[in-house]
Amino acid sequence: MTITITAFERSPDGGKGLARDTRVRWALEEAGLPYQVRLVSFAGMKEPAHLAVHPFGQIPTYEEGDLALFETGAIIFHIADRHAGLLPEDPDARARAITWMFAALNTVETPILDLQTAKFAEGDKPWAKERLPLVVDRIRARLRQLADRLGDAEWLDGAFSAGDLLMASVLLRLRMSGILDEFPTLAAYVARGEARPAYQRAFAAQLAVNAPASS
Repeated sequence: MTITITAFERSPDGGKGLARDTRVRWALEEAGLPYQVRLVSFAGMKEPAHLAVHPFGQIPTYEEGDLALFETGAIIFHIADRHAGLLPEDPDARARAITWMFAALNTVETPILDLQTAKFAEGDKPWAKERLPLVVDRIRARLRQLADRLGDAEWLDGAFSAGDLLMASVLLRLRMSGILDEFPTLAAYVARGEARPAYQRAFAAQLAVNAPASS
């Protein structure tokens, strides 16, 4: 059955790989699975046909036969659970990799998303200047903990897994802020993720959608 995912018709990041469809593309590339992409406009994401698959009107979604999924973490877990390459075979190592998937999305990404909210959605509020340093401090605290745990290891727990895929994708959101560069081991960790051929293919595919039309 053909796998179809959805992506922004025109990504807010201009194709820098920060949109969440890049994470799903990366997982599919790591698993060696062919897939199709259905591009959706911002207006289209609020139409009944899309809301029937994603009740919150976002991307990405995943459809394969009668199966329709939303939420990036759930999609990547589904891919990793059914195809080799993203979760270890050993049950305990597998459980730890899944734990890192949850940690990436729940513990690390939450304050990072709060930074985007503080800068762009709340930047004009009278209390924004006082709030922003608190948000940044929370991010730094999380990154210090993560850096301490990673140490000089290549990946979070043995071989590369879906936990690393999600963690590297989450940390990428910090590159423009400069905060990631304050933690060289984490910056190098992200760079290792970006260097993987599967990520390169996923990034190129997402970038191609957003490339300006040639004149």
